[in-house]
Amino acid sequence: MVRLGGVATHVRVTAVAAAISAVLCAAAAWTVPQSVVVRVAATIAAAATAGAAALVTRRWRHQRVALHGTLDMLASADVRALSAETLPLGEALPDDCRHTVDALRRRLAEEAARRQEAEDARAVVEMRARRRALEYERLAATLASLTDPVLVIDEFDQLALSNPAAERLFAIQRAAAERGWTHQIRCEPLAALVAEARSRRRAGARSEEIQLSDPQRGPRWYRATVSTLHRADTAEPPAHRPAVVVTLRDIHDERAARARHAEFVSAVSHEMKTPLAGIRAYVEMLVDGDAEDEQTREEFLAVIHGQADRLQRLVDNLLNLSRIESGVVQVNKQHGSLNDLLGEALDVVRPSAEQKRITLVEDLSPLYLGTLFDRDQLLQAAINLMSNAVKYTPEGGTVTVRSRSLDQEVQFEVEDTGVGLEPEDCQRIFDKFYRVRKNQHMASGTGLGLPLAKSIVEDVHGGRLTVRSTPGQGSTFTVTLRRVEQSS
Repeated sequence: MVRLGGVATHVRVTAVAAAISAVLCAAAAWTVPQSVVVRVAATIAAAATAGAAALVTRRWRHQRVALHGTLDMLASADVRALSAETLPLGEALPDDCRHTVDALRRRLAEEAARRQEAEDARAVVEMRARRRALEYERLAATLASLTDPVLVIDEFDQLALSNPAAERLFAIQRAAAERGWTHQIRCEPLAALVAEARSRRRAGARSEEIQLSDPQRGPRWYRATVSTLHRADTAEPPAHRPAVVVTLRDIHDERAARARHAEFVSAVSHEMKTPLAGIRAYVEMLVDGDAEDEQTREEFLAVIHGQADRLQRLVDNLLNLSRIESGVVQVNKQHGSLNDLLGEALDVVRPSAEQKRITLVEDLSPLYLGTLFDRDQLLQAAINLMSNAVKYTPEGGTVTVRSRSLDQEVQFEVEDTGVGLEPEDCQRIFDKFYRVRKNQHMASGTGLGLPLAKSIVEDVHGGRLTVRSTPGQGSTFTVTLRRVEQSS
């Protein structure tokens, strides 16, 4: 017996066989010709076979539709959520297809889980990469914003990193990076400092002051600091050369300030030593009884008094300069006439000018030159300028004081026919204790009068004090202040 299409097909075939048997029995009872019986049996068999084939075909079509539907659901479903509940298998599927589809579903779910894990891992890596990129950008921006040159030299003696300040200072060319940092930066003191820092077993920093040639500003002094970068997570061999970070801080102005400070201390000591030595010498003579009469004793006391006054002026000028530079000086600015103040200053210096037969010329503007000033301090500055002109003008010379009105400013000049200044002296004439050596015999002084005048004019009053001079012909000191009209 042929089994077609399952249980239903088996029942149909059994029924056909029973029908044929009944026909044969009836034919025997009715004495039907054998040919007729054969044809009837064949017809019944053919009809039964056609019905069974049609049933099998419909069954296959139904199973095929069910299989295609299941596969379509697998293709369109979210593989990350595949399960027996989310994707039920149809009852029309054969057992072997059901097992295959179920295995395919599980495999797809496993692959989906792996894919999800991979996507999560990739998201983490991308986040870390973005964070590292942001950190690098911040580091690069911070390094580029530093005004001090910075270099990073790696373990292979290559220049790994440099900021724009270092590239400008050393004229670094990236095309020669593979040749080593010493080929790009030719500085023996710096190379020796790097080698010394690398020779140390433990991480640390070494500093040294070196002189480098700046392409724009010429020779400059820098404090070079070399810090080694030993890796703590690896056991480095003894011969390993660690990476280093080199920072260079411009200390040129600092060194100049230190030099000026040392010069200032030396000058103060010298200026104080001279009057103190004179006072001590004459006191010792008085103690030893060298002053035999009253007149000699008075002469000694006059010298002591004069040297004490000189020492007092030195201390007062130093204190005034210190107060102005530190910003603790008390300033009492009031509106007033510049010409009136200059007239008072001329009255103060007139006796010393007459003593040297120097002509004082008043060339003051007929206009009212109003400005805002601290009377005592600006008067002191004007007196210092006029006294300086009288000191360094030979007998019979001329000192002219003139004033004028500019657009938004007022100005006065002190011009003399004295010995004049060399260009290099003009650059240093306002330095503390600076005195032109060749003119020191003409007058005594502390070298603080002009620096004090400049501080009063520029620091206290926000003006300008300049000098122009021709050796052998004289000098002109010019003071410029902001014009302030008197309010009604």
